[in-house]
Amino acid sequence: MIIHQALDLFIMEIENICLLCPRKCGVNRQISYGVCQVSNKIKIARAALHFWEEPCISGDSGSGAVFFSGCPLHCVFCQNEEISHGKVGKEISVERLAEIYLELQQKGANNINLVTGTHYIPEIVQSVGLSRSLGLNIPIIYNTSGYETVESLKCLEGIVDVYLPDFKYMDSDLAGKYSHAKDYPECAKAAIEEMYRQVGTPEFDDNGFITKGVIVRNLLLPGHVNDSKLIIDYLYRKYGDDIYISLMSQYTPMEQIKDKYPELNRRVTKREYDAVVQFALDLGIENAFIQDRKVAKESFIPDFNGEGI
Repeated sequence: MIIHQALDLFIMEIENICLLCPRKCGVNRQISYGVCQVSNKIKIARAALHFWEEPCISGDSGSGAVFFSGCPLHCVFCQNEEISHGKVGKEISVERLAEIYLELQQKGANNINLVTGTHYIPEIVQSVGLSRSLGLNIPIIYNTSGYETVESLKCLEGIVDVYLPDFKYMDSDLAGKYSHAKDYPECAKAAIEEMYRQVGTPEFDDNGFITKGVIVRNLLLPGHVNDSKLIIDYLYRKYGDDIYISLMSQYTPMEQIKDKYPELNRRVTKREYDAVVQFALDLGIENAFIQDRKVAKESFIPDFNGEGI
């Protein structure tokens, strides 16, 4: 195990009162569930090679994706609702999590991709330290909704090599309506600034895989082109091409939104997505990823069947 001073201080400060995410629900997750819908016992739903990330992450060999159960944000349109609400998954130890990283590396993963791990930051720090001491030598990617606190992210300094946050909303009313988090825009801005402070401008290996840096994702929602434009404009004016921006067209309407959120019950049109891409081009953005609209399919949602656990 590694000694990580920032983490130790953070754990001492909260004294089993969970303040890891911006919800700051204050629950003792040793004995109960937080807003994230899980306890402090690591629970994961899948650990396998994943081929549907950005090319510099997945490549042909795949990213070693570890999908954690639970989520602090709970977007109404979530494609992974069965795990974000903690309904599926298996509880494991820190030691087993470290073994999983090593198994994924042995399978040829380009990196370890930690998907929605905000509520397990202390365990992530411990497991990465242990696995590195046992031979893990591929980058650690922190794949997040962007709903983070700066204090928690500071615990990941020196642990995470690549940050892969979403920037979901610039409009706080949209954030309140679709993620019950009106503070999302300010939290995401502060989080990305801290991520950039830690890892700086992107670096790539000889095969074109990212080894360090920040890639910010924006998932275009149907009917909300203007909000995506505001996000892209903000990111480019603040960071220029010192980060990558991933413009995502893969929004897929799920069953749970049909009645309450009918405006989201369709896919993004070609015209909507083209407008966002053209806006980015007109700004002068060079470091960006775009998607083929064919990826907006439920078949791209992983099967959370306990593989690799």
